[in-house]
Amino acid sequence: MPHVITQSCCSDGSCVYACPVNCIHPSPDEPGFATAEMLYIDPQACVDCGACVSACPVGAIAPDSRLESKQLPFIELNAAFYPKYEGKLPPTSKLAPVLDAPVVHSRPDGPLRVAIVGSGPAAMYAADELLTQEGVEVNVFEKLPTPYGLVRAGVAPDHQTTKRVTTLFDRITRKRGFGFYLNVEVGTHVSHADLLDHHHAVLYAVGAPNDRRLDVEGMGLPGSGTATEVVAWFNGHPDFTDLPVALDHERAVIVGNGNVALDVARILTTDPDALARTDVSDHALAALRDSKVREVEIAARRRPADSAFTLPELIGLTATHEVVLDAADHELVQQDLAHATDALTRNKLEILAKLGTAEAPATRPRIRLAYQSTPHRLLGTDRVDGIEFTVTGSTERRRLAAGLVLTSIGYRGKAIRDVPFDDAAGVVPNERGRVTGAPGTYVAGWIKRGPTGFIGTNKSCAAQTVHELVADYNAGALRTPSARRGDLDRLVRRRQPDLVDVAGWKAIDAAEVARGGDDRPRVKFTSIGDMLTAAADAPKPSLRQRLLATLGG
Repeated sequence: MPHVITQSCCSDGSCVYACPVNCIHPSPDEPGFATAEMLYIDPQACVDCGACVSACPVGAIAPDSRLESKQLPFIELNAAFYPKYEGKLPPTSKLAPVLDAPVVHSRPDGPLRVAIVGSGPAAMYAADELLTQEGVEVNVFEKLPTPYGLVRAGVAPDHQTTKRVTTLFDRITRKRGFGFYLNVEVGTHVSHADLLDHHHAVLYAVGAPNDRRLDVEGMGLPGSGTATEVVAWFNGHPDFTDLPVALDHERAVIVGNGNVALDVARILTTDPDALARTDVSDHALAALRDSKVREVEIAARRRPADSAFTLPELIGLTATHEVVLDAADHELVQQDLAHATDALTRNKLEILAKLGTAEAPATRPRIRLAYQSTPHRLLGTDRVDGIEFTVTGSTERRRLAAGLVLTSIGYRGKAIRDVPFDDAAGVVPNERGRVTGAPGTYVAGWIKRGPTGFIGTNKSCAAQTVHELVADYNAGALRTPSARRGDLDRLVRRRQPDLVDVAGWKAIDAAEVARGGDDRPRVKFTSIGDMLTAAADAPKPSLRQRLLATLGG
């Protein structure tokens, strides 16, 4: 009964270290780990111990006998990653070592103090790595009153298992030396220089928040937007609560075919009653109940073999939704399949080849994948009423009626005040996380490496940065903070009286879960005012706690 990793895999890598027989690959010490769409369990080497099940932060691993019907393709997918050897176990790489935590050399003048800007996966993994050591203090700054970045606001509502990684993050917040400064914006309430005055180092893990924009005529018309914005709208991000999402036409179009495009198409075509059991925002659920969308076209410039979505996401989508291709795209799939050489591409193409035809009448809202479609312009005057494509590599044009056109063509980092920035690459220039030309400043996550990888990819990325930071501290290369330990809290509270700390976040979290009742994991607050009201119900710190904070104890 070998265990199987399913489409919920986030490439965290914890399962690799937990496995006693090294049967999960690619491991973090192998070249393919950073770009792998998922990890795979070798069915011949697996000893069914179940260690990986408890180690997985998103509940993505199960015995092959306990999979749901839609997960059954992953049995073959896991096995297909490994070569077949008769009568003996396949060779494996060297056992992936558990990376040693960076040893912090204690000093008589106090602990290592680090500010982390951002509270998504890269930030939380960095905090976790730092707090493995005694005598370290980590303060995490986040401009929203709620933490965890794209896990909260970017993972689709119907992927609740992926969101379970927040359970791990909550455990990190309970570690000695951890502090939250939520609802505090660096650059507004405190500056980069302020953070350096109060910490030995500042680590930015702010992601790549800007969408790459499609520069064609008509973008900006009502009815146009980005898939990322719609995901934030689904998820109740306070900045996108009032986003106008036009669902009054039978067709929506998404330009770009990565995983986010699939997420949006899937939610737009999911039965609202099924979504009502998730943490989808109430305003989005109400709009989806009134939606007239019957088809979502996901349009890509290139051929099927170049599809940007991952194989696990495609398998998950086709297991639950009606996904079709028109006759011309079916022909492209067959052509690409005849020339495909790598197994991953062949697997994707074989699934695409089995999809239904778009010419058949639709019986429910469906998703249509379209290829060799280069957007030329959006149609409409007062609002979007369609899109015109050029058939890639030709002058032939194709028009499609639609009331909503979204782009999903990538992301880029945003410049940080007082920190160097590479505008061409959209990242902060760095060497292994150490920011070029800015002593005491570090980066992790997408702002460090660009928008690549998955939630768990940030774990090894953050660990690399933390190792460099600690090495600099131990070598005496970091400036000693000029401010006393207890001064930070007073400074921030003076400039932002509405800051939310760990206790405040726990109060918000508990209130949202309570609002969900027995039917939903939570009902989110979607306004900052409501979040702050919930946070105000947190227990107040005792006199002793206040004195310790003042003294830096």
